[in-house]
Amino acid sequence: MTNHLYDHLIAPHHSNDDVFLECSERDPLTYREFVRMSARLAHVLRASGFDVGDRIVVQAPKTFEMVALYAAALQAGGVFMPLNTAYKRDELAYFIADARPSVIVCDPASEVTIAELAEPLGAAVLTLDGDGSGSLTANLDAMPDEFAAADRTAHDLAGLLYTSGTTGRSKGAMMSHDNLLSNAVSLVEGWQITKSDRLIHALPIFHTHGLFVALNTALLSGLRVNFMAKFDLDAIIAALPNSTLMMGVPTFYTRLLSDGRLTKELVDGMRLFISGSAPLLAETHVEFTARTGHAILERYGMTETNMITSNPYVGDRRAGTVGMPLPGVEIEITDPETGQLVKDDQVGMIEVRGPNVFKGYWEMPEKTAEELRDTGFFITGDLGKISDDGYLSIVGRAKDLIITGGYNVYPKEIEDVLNDVDGVIESAVVGIPDLDFGEAIVAVVVVDTDADRVAERIDDAITGRLARFKHPRRYEFVGELPRNTMGKVQKNVLRENYSSD
Repeated sequence: MTNHLYDHLIAPHHSNDDVFLECSERDPLTYREFVRMSARLAHVLRASGFDVGDRIVVQAPKTFEMVALYAAALQAGGVFMPLNTAYKRDELAYFIADARPSVIVCDPASEVTIAELAEPLGAAVLTLDGDGSGSLTANLDAMPDEFAAADRTAHDLAGLLYTSGTTGRSKGAMMSHDNLLSNAVSLVEGWQITKSDRLIHALPIFHTHGLFVALNTALLSGLRVNFMAKFDLDAIIAALPNSTLMMGVPTFYTRLLSDGRLTKELVDGMRLFISGSAPLLAETHVEFTARTGHAILERYGMTETNMITSNPYVGDRRAGTVGMPLPGVEIEITDPETGQLVKDDQVGMIEVRGPNVFKGYWEMPEKTAEELRDTGFFITGDLGKISDDGYLSIVGRAKDLIITGGYNVYPKEIEDVLNDVDGVIESAVVGIPDLDFGEAIVAVVVVDTDADRVAERIDDAITGRLARFKHPRRYEFVGELPRNTMGKVQKNVLRENYSSD
């Protein structure tokens, strides 16, 4: 019997006594102990009615046990479906009804709510608390520490991750065993990750970044993971001298830069800083390099594709770009209207094909057909352009494109000008309905000083660098921009807020 992903990621550690996961709240967990915990959890799942091909929905705290539960679901031949811990009842009702899991694991505090949602499906409900306790683990020690892995091929489903659903219904992206394994192999090789690395992991694990990028590469390489419940600046600062690798979102790096303790000496032992899940400002990239001597490696991916591109480990990590396609991954830039290839260095729709690209949307064949071409290319919805030497730059989301007075305006072009202005921390540009122009441009700006003074500088910069039709009709100065859990600015929230004014 073979189980494609389990056989490559987890089974090789059966006799590995190196530390896998460590945190300040509990004793470290070795790889050998992790494999045994996973097997025991697989027995718990099977006893709860979890069968080959079933989905397991998990909305639980970030713990060693949740990582082992991911491995157990693979070992038992099922499909792992983690959910954002911030989701509320109505959101959960949709996900659970749509995915039809046979088992749901939740925080004890939400057990009553989850049980009500699970009842129509006959799904078992188990609990997992932040300290690893709960009905999931109550009888774990009594379970056998060996479990015969279910037969699963490279093309069988391993994960079901729902998109954030900022427009329309959230969609379940079906990830196969090989989608996940092929991507992990590319990243380990491309980023030169080895068992000697010590990874700072402060990301959530209900998302591609924290789960499939960080943990799959950790398991594949056998490295040691400093497993933090969340981003804590003091904890990160304390961990840096004894670490070699960090994967984070741009917010991690801006917060580090705000602290005077971040010095070249502090990160002397670090090998690589990686950023993703949201655009990294070029200013952040430049400032971080100047302060630490390390150039952040920015990469690009999404729920449906895992990682697509990466700046090079050896070579120019170019600020404002997301690098070049990973091995085996193809990118095309096409006209959003016609689907035809555009000329080099022109903006168009980013399309991607490769072993990393998902199998389609869960029980949405029409939506799958709309976004996944017969040729195998996936239409990402992101707009970008490729330089003459192959670096991809992301301009924005197609749905964020502003059409004002018949002209197409890319928000990032305006945001780049605003973010260069002295006193501006960051900005987000959106289009809102307008009777005269179709859409009016609104710039939402975060400043670190008096807004009136900054407004004068903004006016000078915009006037001098952008055509008149690209000038914002309105500026809003705010303390911070709304973001989702992974640090992406929620432009849909901004559009809704300022369209109603």
